[in-house]
Amino acid sequence: MKKDEQITQAIPVSFTEGAVKKLREIRATQKSEVAPFLRIGVKGGGCSGLSYLLAFDGSTDRDEVYHFEDFDVVIDRAHIMYVLGMEVDFSEGLNSRGFEFKNPNAKTTCGCGESFST
Repeated sequence: MKKDEQITQAIPVSFTEGAVKKLREIRATQKSEVAPFLRIGVKGGGCSGLSYLLAFDGSTDRDEVYHFEDFDVVIDRAHIMYVLGMEVDFSEGLNSRGFEFKNPNAKTTCGCGESFST
């Protein structure tokens, strides 16, 4: 799929203000290296079975494309059921720093919050 192809309207995940701010910072500092899409998804692995995926990437024929703020977001169609309703946040606290995923579909989550099972 090319960047100018049809974009689906309703994005199935949400981002907090902190997450959007951090994603903009990352994109700005790595402008020449950043792929045109923000990918959200899952991959096998982690102590609970599935790990979250959040990265700048290209798109594939399996992706749905969404527009949110100033980002074009891609999600593999097979991953939508795992991330539907999820909120992405960014924390800069003393005990934890990084992206956090609040996923209503997760039945169990590991202690670090980076992997889950359904």
